[in-house]
Amino acid sequence: MAAAAAALMLSSCSSLSYYSQAAQGQLELLTDSRPIDDWLADPATNAKLRHRLEAARQIRRYAIQELKLPDNGSYTNFTNIKRPYVLWNVVATPELSLKPMQWCFPVAGCVNYRGYYSKQEAQAYAKELRRQGHDVEVGGVSAYSTLGWFSDPLISTFIHYPDAELARLIIHELAHQVVYVQGDSKFNESFASAVEQAGVEGWLERFGNDGMREAFQRYTVRKKDFMALLVRYRGELEKTYASALSQDEKRATKARLFIALKDDYQVLKANWGGYSGYDRFFAEPLSNAHLASIATYNDFVPAFRALMRKERSWPAFYKSVNRLAKLDKADRHRVLAKLAAPAPTAPLVVQRSMGATTGYSK
Repeated sequence: MAAAAAALMLSSCSSLSYYSQAAQGQLELLTDSRPIDDWLADPATNAKLRHRLEAARQIRRYAIQELKLPDNGSYTNFTNIKRPYVLWNVVATPELSLKPMQWCFPVAGCVNYRGYYSKQEAQAYAKELRRQGHDVEVGGVSAYSTLGWFSDPLISTFIHYPDAELARLIIHELAHQVVYVQGDSKFNESFASAVEQAGVEGWLERFGNDGMREAFQRYTVRKKDFMALLVRYRGELEKTYASALSQDEKRATKARLFIALKDDYQVLKANWGGYSGYDRFFAEPLSNAHLASIATYNDFVPAFRALMRKERSWPAFYKSVNRLAKLDKADRHRVLAKLAAPAPTAPLVVQRSMGATTGYSK
């Protein structure tokens, strides 16, 4: 999830138009929001939305009480916006490299994307980058965290997600408020993803039914399969770009790999029974930018899950993570790599009599 809205709002960006759209977009999102209680008390609120708001409120309560995530104004309001995504991120790389461009902001540090509240403005900036010879992707974002700077609302872009996916998103975004290190997206996103995974497991144990668990298991398997596909092709591209091939040969190999990626995705879809949830990844012509940040959300998840097992309580885990956050980036990554090394693992779920539902005692 994008975690840089505070940066968008507070940046002294050289482009006044960019700063203006960022400030205006965040301001509108906050001023158009209303408390969940108001929506539930309003007779005009339809039954479907009412049910989703009640589900979100229950998930938020669980995240605060059981996962010890921040209890503030986040996700106590709801905003109904008239677009499919809250913002659009522009990601760019050189033509023959998977190293993404970075944009730096005072709060979020350097990040691998630039966010726009208008799809048209995002596409215009993407067009400018393409003219400069970059590979570019414009991707819609359903939710983000302002890192506690503002009270993030529930938004119509994600409120109708199935319960387990809604829980995944809310837990992930609240986790960003626990710790955030400038300029280390891999650390930030892997941490939030690890909390998300363990949190949803516990939430499903407590509140889910067999149908919900099976549906989320299918979702998890499909996501794992899709990520494995992208990581495989990312690796092939990295080898190609690092090889002694000429630039023309690299371009030709790149084109073949992207065709093969699309073909293999069709095979995956058939194995999934035709599930098309990842089709939007292919909405634009494939480029390096599509694969530039593919590892960010996952690389250190095993390390954080290992740290969870070691600490055995959410407060102790967060305390350890904050200690890691204070290290130099290279040292931080070295510790996480060591934590992720294969070792015998204990079951994550412990007895309810110990006061835990997610493998953690209170």
